[in-house]
Amino acid sequence: MVLAETALREPSVSHVWTDQGYRGQRLQEVSAACDVKLEVVTRTRGSVVEPRRWVVERTFAWLGKQRRLSKDYERLPQMSECFIYQAMTALMLRRLTA
Repeated sequence: MVLAETALREPSVSHVWTDQGYRGQRLQEVSAACDVKLEVVTRTRGSVVEPRRWVVERTFAWLGKQRRLSKDYERLPQMSECFIYQAMTALMLRRLTA
């Protein structure tokens, strides 16, 4: 699971915000085992800007701009994970060089 690997590689990660789709019991157990605070950002009705929800939506929008990530083309989840890493690395490099 990506959360467990991230906690092992980056011990400074202590807080993770997730979308409502990631409310499962297994994810709660993994976050407790990794000593990472997991906060599910919920959505209310209306057009109110909610705290931290925009961060999740903005990240998904950045990933959706990548051609291979705009649709679910991959058969293996590991391939999708690789393309997510590639997309975020390219985004960070663009910002560092700008």
